[in-house]
Amino acid sequence: DVTATDAAVEEAPTTTVDPNVPDLANRGLHPPLLANDGWLQSDITSLEELEGKVVAVQFWTFGCHNCTATMPHMRALYDKYDREDFEIVGIHAAEFEFEKDPEAISEAAADQGVTWPILLDTDKKSFRSWQDRRFWPRLYLLDRDGHIRYDKIGEGRYDEIDAAVGALISETSA
Repeated sequence: DVTATDAAVEEAPTTTVDPNVPDLANRGLHPPLLANDGWLQSDITSLEELEGKVVAVQFWTFGCHNCTATMPHMRALYDKYDREDFEIVGIHAAEFEFEKDPEAISEAAADQGVTWPILLDTDKKSFRSWQDRRFWPRLYLLDRDGHIRYDKIGEGRYDEIDAAVGALISETSA
């Protein structure tokens, strides 16, 4: 005998939602990138040029152990998702004087396998304007329309970040 409760359970739809996907509430349009010292590894000059793509914006500096620890995951994301749909922008906001040298940044990027565009934020103008509480590393995910949909401080939660990128790529532009 099948009870009414058993029948309801059998007919319940199966969900395919990834349990790793975090809250992706719209936190508003990203702040502008303020005066900077140029870009490495890219011809882009603004985030607006990447509209239509999901963009991971990571504030980092090459001397930061925690930042370095995130790079294998960032490389995995960069390799996994198609450049048509996804881009990473590293905003290098130097903490110490030795981290301000563009040649040292380029060498560190090569050593750490950073192949995506890097904005040189030597005076930390964008670093300060984007963050009330300032941290390295800090990762923001922007949707295709440039809205902040995810904000992560520090290391870890790599499965969650990956799931969030996948979910944002799956969304259609509004």
